[in-house]
Amino acid sequence: MQNLLPEPPATLLPADQAADQALADAEAAGTTDALKAVAAAYPAFSGAWGALAAGSLEAGEPVTAYAYARTGYHRGLDALRRNGWKGHGPIPWSHEPNQGFLRCLYALSKAAAEIGEADEAARCAQFLRDSDPAAADALA
Repeated sequence: MQNLLPEPPATLLPADQAADQALADAEAAGTTDALKAVAAAYPAFSGAWGALAAGSLEAGEPVTAYAYARTGYHRGLDALRRNGWKGHGPIPWSHEPNQGFLRCLYALSKAAAEIGEADEAARCAQFLRDSDPAAADALA
């Protein structure tokens, strides 16, 4: 059976040059405190939360990673909705401002798996693949 309804348009989050620069500077500094400062200064910026989550996963701290990723995920959902997303449809990895949200979604899936929350891990992994298979491939 063929779906005759068109797929919704891709959602493209707006760039935040100040937050992007702050994150680049924090990543160059290489400290968790620098990343935390970016998250505090730009709490709606999923990129900072995703970087904190990734660092926590690398450090073997899945509960902390889960908390950071969950925060970035929800802030990203808010941004997506403000930009026309209706709960489904593509969120392209190729559009750099979308990458913070998608990184949070990936980290949330990984952290959930590590703490034994298999249903949440599977749901987030599927949401990531549904958003853009390229994101799932790039982050795996």
